[in-house]
Amino acid sequence: MPDNMVSADYMIPSKAICVEQEIKRSRFIVNIGHAEHKADAQAFIREISAQYPDARHNCWAYIAGHPIESIERGFSDAGEPSGTAGKPMLNVLQHKASNEDIGEVVVVVSRYFGGIKLGAGGLVRAYSSSVQLAFDELPLDKVVATIAAEVCFPYALESQIRHWLEKYNVEICNLSYEQQAKMTLLVPLNIKNDLKNIISDKTQGKVNITYPTHQ
Repeated sequence: MPDNMVSADYMIPSKAICVEQEIKRSRFIVNIGHAEHKADAQAFIREISAQYPDARHNCWAYIAGHPIESIERGFSDAGEPSGTAGKPMLNVLQHKASNEDIGEVVVVVSRYFGGIKLGAGGLVRAYSSSVQLAFDELPLDKVVATIAAEVCFPYALESQIRHWLEKYNVEICNLSYEQQAKMTLLVPLNIKNDLKNIISDKTQGKVNITYPTHQ
């Protein structure tokens, strides 16, 4: 089974954006972007922190990967009182993950202190609202759920098979040539049965897509 198999549709950031708000003279600059893996999130955090080296705090949180299934989650208060920044930011991400199926996301909030203390409750509200503000502006793309599959066919049918796979946005993960050609595929889950029937019908039953028996 390919590592990038997806079990359910979800949304991801289509590009990184930056928004800002001011609360009691403190500036909260929010950068939010895409993080498919933990390493992507860490790279984004380093990049944004380097852009704002003079910020009092560069707090962050991320959910890298699938919004529900991924265990790659993290946060940091980055010097703010414990529990007032990173965890509230992650809470917003988790709410978006469970209620709106948004994953593969990382956010950094850079704070420039304005001289007025906000208190613990004020900080929680400030960081939470800053992340929510970014989500309100964030453009999203859909990751379509897929299932692994295999298809074997005579060489002469390769162009025909490719045509139908391309038409239905099926990803070819691997192709090998032995006695027959063999492809491993990622098939959109919502066309799983239709594609199987179409390929069989178009090749007069000579070709059949097979899926894992446990699916």
